[in-house]
Amino acid sequence: MPVPGSLRLPLVLAMFAGTPSAHSAESPAPPWLEDAARAVAPRVVEWRRDFHQHPELGNQEVRTAQRVAEHLRSLGLEVRTGIAVTGVVGILRGGRPGPVVALRADMDALPVTERTDVPFKSTVTTAYRGEQVGVMHACGHDGHTAILMGAAEVLARRRADLPGTVLFVFQPAEEGGPDGEIAGAPRMLAEGVFRDPKPDVVFGLHLWSSQNAGQIGYRKGALMAAVDTIRIEVQGAQTHGARPWGGVDPIVAASEIVVSLQSVVSRQTDITRHPAVVSVGAIKGGIRHNIIPDSVEMLGTVRTFDPAVRDQVLEDIRRKVEHVAAAHGATATLAVQEDGSPALVNDPALVQRTLPALERVAGAGNVVEIPYVTAAEDLAHIARVVPTFYFFVGSTPKGQDAATAPSNHSPLFYVDESSLDLGLRALVAATVDFLETRPN
Repeated sequence: MPVPGSLRLPLVLAMFAGTPSAHSAESPAPPWLEDAARAVAPRVVEWRRDFHQHPELGNQEVRTAQRVAEHLRSLGLEVRTGIAVTGVVGILRGGRPGPVVALRADMDALPVTERTDVPFKSTVTTAYRGEQVGVMHACGHDGHTAILMGAAEVLARRRADLPGTVLFVFQPAEEGGPDGEIAGAPRMLAEGVFRDPKPDVVFGLHLWSSQNAGQIGYRKGALMAAVDTIRIEVQGAQTHGARPWGGVDPIVAASEIVVSLQSVVSRQTDITRHPAVVSVGAIKGGIRHNIIPDSVEMLGTVRTFDPAVRDQVLEDIRRKVEHVAAAHGATATLAVQEDGSPALVNDPALVQRTLPALERVAGAGNVVEIPYVTAAEDLAHIARVVPTFYFFVGSTPKGQDAATAPSNHSPLFYVDESSLDLGLRALVAATVDFLETRPN
């Protein structure tokens, strides 16, 4: 719905943008934003529930992308589709010259069978890696998409007074695409999503079960971890289980490698400066109780926040893998899959200048600095080329212990829908604040 014409953007923003108290945390959010957010809020909830009930995996977001593109066109935006398979970009050119801000939301769901008790729960199933699986928005991407659609509507209705340009980037496959394919943010960048126009900054958000609704979490610098997938193959010599001395047991060697890897973090990494995680998540070897196999394969994940720490951790892993195997008379190789996401690093200066806008919409006491997050996020690829501020919006209902709430990626992941409103107002406030106050 249009905002009353008397609430002109420059006039309202002048109330908090032209004096030393312009960015006071105690200043309320501008009335035009509250009114516009309130008007679009029911549709944001409706969109989110629709997407939740019709989830689609990475690079399969055909229905979602179609609904997004239709909405952006209805707002009179220039719309580009088919970027990185199903990606959609809407371009809003304001009525006055100014900088370019990009806002990004991810659209894909996960191969998870939903167990929440909501009337719009997903019953979708699909084939995934040769198995029939449930599909669920278990990470909040349905909310991200709906929030960004709402932000596009709020800002489009004020385009005449808006300085600069806003890109609304709806990204597929944040959780990954089909095996072996480049997908998500790296593919959007490769296909020129920011070629024309190129943004000066990027804002993004994530609904987050570890915080309660009404709260915003942020961190300057490194926020989310770089992720590397490791594959370890231990080669022994097959023999009868009753005569283990007749061969080389790769299972025993692999077991000792797993134990030895625990000291990479606990004894060889200075975790007072940068945390790290090394986890083995899969071991496969052998087929029968009385046959010692030729080989064992292990898969694991490494999470780091600093490139130098990453290099050292991977070297420590390689050394342990090779030497422990050798001590057993076996051989072992380490392969590192380096196409995971790098660490997501928030631009410190952009964070600092944006915090007052977030505090105005959420309240200063509700915007808190959070610890490192060891999960990964492929917006990190974008943050490497454009200054970025990515923040979390609490999604666990107030009064519930967020520390014990079902986490993102859980089949019980639940979103308090009041978080959609806060996310919408936070994105719009951050955008307008940057467009209006960027120094020449």
